[in-house]
Amino acid sequence: MRIAFHTPLNAYDDGGISGDRRMARQLVDVLEGLGHVVEPVPAARAFMPTPDADLLARHEGEATALVEAMLAQWRDGVPAPELWFTYHNYYKAPDLLGPAIVERLGIPYVVAEASDADRRASGEWAAHTRIVRDGLAAADLHLHFTDRDRQGLEPWRAARTALLDLPPFIAFASEPPMQAGDAAIPRLVTVAMMREGTKQNSYLALARVLAQVADRPWTLTIIGDGRKRAEIQQAFAALPPGRIQWRGAIAHDRVLAELAAHDVFIWPGVREAYGLVYLEAQAVGLPIVAFDSGGVSATVRSGETALLAAEGDEAALSAALLRLLDDPDLSSRMGMAARRFALTERSPARAATILERGLTLAVANRAARAQPARVEAP
Repeated sequence: MRIAFHTPLNAYDDGGISGDRRMARQLVDVLEGLGHVVEPVPAARAFMPTPDADLLARHEGEATALVEAMLAQWRDGVPAPELWFTYHNYYKAPDLLGPAIVERLGIPYVVAEASDADRRASGEWAAHTRIVRDGLAAADLHLHFTDRDRQGLEPWRAARTALLDLPPFIAFASEPPMQAGDAAIPRLVTVAMMREGTKQNSYLALARVLAQVADRPWTLTIIGDGRKRAEIQQAFAALPPGRIQWRGAIAHDRVLAELAAHDVFIWPGVREAYGLVYLEAQAVGLPIVAFDSGGVSATVRSGETALLAAEGDEAALSAALLRLLDDPDLSSRMGMAARRFALTERSPARAATILERGLTLAVANRAARAQPARVEAP
């Protein structure tokens, strides 16, 4: 099947590094592995950081022109898609193309990682949310990565709109290295960009949590960089000297080896969408310490591969960390379970099984939509 693959949040081939870009590439790889021809849609980024009505109008105008241009190409003999797949439809990056295309071509419409929230349906984001909801209603299949997203999508479940769980998964070019064994002093590690908002909030929470366990021996390696680095470094300044190693940004192909040189991965994950880094850390055999926030719980097996604390409960998060610091055997057992979990249960092969079933559902639902409504005899 020929599949048009659309990424409103970030252009598919822009070369950027982020979790959503990586997941987009993984989805394309799995779809191609199933034998489909996947063609990324040549659309500009549709992300809108503010509810600017003029910016929205400009994006809508560009989208209308692109829809007509693509339809003209297909009429002229360029092979048209047989299914439209949109990854990441939400109020700051609504799908301005998919609903129009599938209506004109009559093809199935699949959306992965869409989200909806009633609080955005009125006020300054109302127009953007209406566009998102048009797409939610038009979709034949919604693939949700987290239970939080499923809850937001439940109002859109219908006879011809299916919801299907696709847990976050991760692909590796080769088998990840194994965690190098316990050190005399526990080695903690975290990996995250240093930007304002939820990332900075997680760093600040991490500094406060570590201050609560400063009487225990440990070191923390921080991998990441960004415009908020100075403020984040200041937050850790009160910790004992020599505890924090600032590595800055490193090449992605070195991250796994760095993770494997540590014992525990800790990242609060305040309002994380889910976080592929948790799967990377587990894949090398590290147990996870984090808040049960956002979609974090979708990337771990709580109590087996991770110790999760209620969002914002920093005392509970420090207690979870202490459990692993004080019990190396527990840390080792959880690390081994984490590696099995990431490499077997969150593999591209598992994702392929779900996607294959999902595409079959989407095709059936689109065919059902095309059938004339039955009128019951009086």
